[in-house]
Amino acid sequence: MTDEAWMLEALVLAREAGSEGEVPVGAIVVCGGVIVGRGRNSPLARVDPTAHAEILALREAAARLENYRLEDCTLYVTLEPCVMCAGALVTARVRRLVFGARDLRFGGVRSKFRVADSDLLNHRVDVTEGVLAADCAELLREFFRDRR
Repeated sequence: MTDEAWMLEALVLAREAGSEGEVPVGAIVVCGGVIVGRGRNSPLARVDPTAHAEILALREAAARLENYRLEDCTLYVTLEPCVMCAGALVTARVRRLVFGARDLRFGGVRSKFRVADSDLLNHRVDVTEGVLAADCAELLREFFRDRR
C-alpha cells in the first residue's frame, strides 16, 4: 500500500477521536505491510495526558510484536508529533515516521523542534511529512471551528 492509503487508515481513527470530543488525531504502526498498532487521541476519556494517538499505537504495536523496539516499523499519524511522541519514536527505534499536517504550536519533529532525526540522539527516524496534509489539517480546522 502507499503512504496515502495508510494515512487514510489513520484519518479514520482521527475522525473517531473527534466524534468523541477528543482532538482528532489518529495513528497506526505498520510493520511488514500489516497494521500492528492503532491509536487515536484519548487523553480526556482516559484521564491520561500521555494518551496521544502515537503513544497508544506504539504501545499496541510493542505488545503485539512482543518487543519495545519497533525497528522495522513505520508510524503514520495525521498530525506532526509533539516532543513527547517524537521522543517515544526515537526510544522505540521506529524506522520511519509519516505525518500529515504540521503542528505549528507544539510540533516536535519539524515545526518547533527536530527530535525525531536529531544528530544529538542515538537513533534517527526517517521523516516524511505532508501526506494528505490538506485532509488532516481540514479535520482539525473543522473540529476547532465547531468548538468555538
